[in-house]
Amino acid sequence: MATGQLFSRTTQALFYNYKQLPIQRMLDFDFLCGRETPSVAGIINPGAEGFQKLFFGQEEIAIPVHSTIEAACAAHPTADVFINFASYRSAAASSMSALKQPTIRVVAIIAEGVPESDTKQLIAYARSNNKVVIGPATVGGIQAGAFKIGDTAGTIDNIVHCKLYRPGSVGFVSKSGGMSNEMYNTIARVTDGIYEGIAIGGDVFPGSTLSDHILRFNNIPQVKMMVVLGELGGRDEYSLVEALKQGKVNKPVVAWVSGTCARLFKSEVQFGHAGAKSGGEMESAQAKNQALREAGAVVPTSYEALEATIKETFEQLVEEGKITPVKEVKPPQIPEDLNSAIKSGKVRAPTHIISTISDDRGEEPCYAGVPMSSIVEQGLGVGDVISLLWFKRSLPRYCTKFIEICIMLCADHGPCVSGAHNTIVTARAGKDLVSSLVSGLLTIGPRFGGAIDDAARYFKDAYDRGLTPYEFVESMKKKGIRVPGIGHRIKRGDNRDKRVELLQLFARTNFPSVKYMEYAVQVETYTLSKANNLVLNVDGAIGSLFLDLLAGSGMFTKQEIDEIVEIGYLNGLFVLARSIGLIG
Repeated sequence: MATGQLFSRTTQALFYNYKQLPIQRMLDFDFLCGRETPSVAGIINPGAEGFQKLFFGQEEIAIPVHSTIEAACAAHPTADVFINFASYRSAAASSMSALKQPTIRVVAIIAEGVPESDTKQLIAYARSNNKVVIGPATVGGIQAGAFKIGDTAGTIDNIVHCKLYRPGSVGFVSKSGGMSNEMYNTIARVTDGIYEGIAIGGDVFPGSTLSDHILRFNNIPQVKMMVVLGELGGRDEYSLVEALKQGKVNKPVVAWVSGTCARLFKSEVQFGHAGAKSGGEMESAQAKNQALREAGAVVPTSYEALEATIKETFEQLVEEGKITPVKEVKPPQIPEDLNSAIKSGKVRAPTHIISTISDDRGEEPCYAGVPMSSIVEQGLGVGDVISLLWFKRSLPRYCTKFIEICIMLCADHGPCVSGAHNTIVTARAGKDLVSSLVSGLLTIGPRFGGAIDDAARYFKDAYDRGLTPYEFVESMKKKGIRVPGIGHRIKRGDNRDKRVELLQLFARTNFPSVKYMEYAVQVETYTLSKANNLVLNVDGAIGSLFLDLLAGSGMFTKQEIDEIVEIGYLNGLFVLARSIGLIG
């Protein structure tokens, strides 16, 4: 067992089994104490490699993650504390592996219920190799102003309240982690605070004993007095009694063994910890308190009197000049995490992404404010979903039916067009579905299915300006621009595209107005007089009919129609439709 101080302001640890909160609490404590380097050097997460992002004050840092204990110890040779958050099933094996690493000096085992036979082996190995085991069933320990293990001392608010951000004059050791938090508070109220505090753990066989740590404290010059909190069960306190009798401790020891109420029960009672169960008179709290008192410890008459006893002992040491109370310092403010600050109403943070079409924050997802259940119950189709997500409104049924017809008619155009060819070649090369699909979609443009928007733009501009088909076509010719939506490699004036005929039939039957489509047909009549293949193709039909849909439905303003045509919504129909065929 170590004979002096375990930790310092430069101590670094390896943390086994990643737990975000206790690691972040350690780093916040580091910042509070003014440490220059984080106390967590590395994280060991079996099977994982990489980095974990955490905060060191306001700075975001990346802590290395290693898959094995051996790799972590090799990468961080100055880290000599191993904090083990493994479950009770694997805690013993991982702790033994850590103890066998030459760089590891202290192992803290947080898990409760580690098999006692395994614990005995860990203790024997640690003692024969001059190493320290804290736990099992421990919250850990803390050196005020220097280093803390995991969740020791709780929240930052509690740490500040207990003055643990700077060293005091008291060494404290207990079996209970929960009671150690209570005692840090008590000691801070009546003294200048603790220098070091250890919770040895509540299992029957702790890796280190109360007396082990009291003897260490006795060798630390900054520790001027010690406080011990034991409990009924076991005989650990008697090793402290022997150390006191043999004169190995020359500093005042204030001690109390809890569990005096056990005698009020008719039968034996288990008090929380595995070791807190009296196995006879010697293991009772009363017998231990009496033995400690007779050995020279300062033992109060009850737990309620413990605070006053600590205060009297401290004040006497101050009066004798053995303690010069530590001057108080103001610790830095720990930055609050954004999520907790938002919940407490302290800050308001802008969102990074705003969606005006969908929302999944309620009981069910909504498309443009329409709940998913309503979409299903009403029997709405893909066209209705597109109208909600693309246009943020529920369009009339003839509009959404038209959208669905466009998708069906444009879903595929055979294997030889550029998009399908690229998709097939990519798939045959062994690429995944997404890669193959994207290779096909990337060919979409004015020469392959990407003329819907351009057709709508040019037809709309020409019609709205009152140009005759002759004036429109000839003006485009002078600019050296082919009329989008006109022309086909296979179809002719005497062999029309059946898809175009189906779209025109549906529109003439269901649309309130088809003025843009009729204008496109007039343009086709003029272009056919020039060449038999300059027919209105499917892009031109969809582009002109979508203008009629937007204008005739009465649900869009002129500004909205102009914006929809300008930003390229309509080509989205072809991209969506052709994806079906390319995936096939």
